[in-house]
Amino acid sequence: MKYASAEDRLNPVAPSGADETTLGGYMAVHGRAAAFEAADGEPYTVGIETEATGDDALPFAGYLVFIRWAQTGTAIMGHMESGDLVQARTEPEARALLEALPLAQVRALLDDAIARRHAAADEG
Repeated sequence: MKYASAEDRLNPVAPSGADETTLGGYMAVHGRAAAFEAADGEPYTVGIETEATGDDALPFAGYLVFIRWAQTGTAIMGHMESGDLVQARTEPEARALLEALPLAQVRALLDDAIARRHAAADEG
């Protein structure tokens, strides 16, 4: 991420063509993680994670981590994961695939994760 000056760290210089309707574009334009109020009424931010798969053809998987914040925004209250969404030959490729996700799809994935958590709690 590039900044106009050291004093301007909250206002990054977005790369040319950054699309703030995608996860990666939003982060590039705004210099922070995308945040949502989810279906459960709680505030969440989203992060991109990757891990090794052990598959020689597609050795990296990528998934999203949804951090649930206190209503005041001062403490982390929990988190959920999307499960693997992409597989790729390199870690940067896996990250790029996730960064290209439209924010509306990311929000839908968050709401799906919440629904799965509630269903699991109802079963348990």
